[in-house]
Amino acid sequence: MRILFVGDIVGKAGRRAIEELLKKVISDYDVDFTIANGENAASGMGITPPIALEILSQGVDVLTSGNHIWAKKEILPFLSEESRILRPANYPARVPGRGAGLFKLNDGQKIGILNLEGRVFMRPLDCPFRVAEREIESMRKETETIIVDFHAEATSEKNAMGWFLDGKVTAVLGTHTHIQTSDEKILDEGTAFITDAGMTGPLNSVIGIRKEIALERLLTQVPWKFDVATEDIELQGVVVEVDPKTGRSKNIKRIRVPLDE
Repeated sequence: MRILFVGDIVGKAGRRAIEELLKKVISDYDVDFTIANGENAASGMGITPPIALEILSQGVDVLTSGNHIWAKKEILPFLSEESRILRPANYPARVPGRGAGLFKLNDGQKIGILNLEGRVFMRPLDCPFRVAEREIESMRKETETIIVDFHAEATSEKNAMGWFLDGKVTAVLGTHTHIQTSDEKILDEGTAFITDAGMTGPLNSVIGIRKEIALERLLTQVPWKFDVATEDIELQGVVVEVDPKTGRSKNIKRIRVPLDE
């Protein structure tokens, strides 16, 4: 089984990459199931129901998210209605939506997906490590294949989560920082890991935002509105090869696919 995980989709540029590149990537890597983090797909922050459905219609099977999932208020009821979009599981129980789900592949096999948000330099949410234990215990009653999107700021926290879940899940894949790391590996007990899967969007930018705007905010401390860049677009992510009988990963490959303009 091959699972494609697409790094954070940023704005219209990121959606262009999905529209124009995703089907070829799925074909080239013989992908069976595709997951993408879509929390920044609408104007660089948040996601709307129409944009979520657009991405889901283009080959993405499940959308994960993170701290910016709440930026567009129209997404709130949609999170409870649409099972193919997840928000981090360690938010309070009364928050709309779900943080984990079981999904069927075309051949009938099941895959569990868990979305978590880190706490270091972020919100003081429920402990992602303890929430992970609870959710994984439930999902493993139905499948051995479990993918974790850990949406976190600190590389140390992401690294710690990889070791904490080694042998308990198929993969721990970091998101949020938009800079693809080169530390992809299979951990000791068979869990695939990468600190950050990267960004699907414009590389000629500051993590997706126009350089001029980002620099002006840093130099003046004035909160100018973010404006997503448009140049040097790439689709970034990883392909994880899995043994579905054991749920262990056999290989993880980092990918970067440019959009020729």
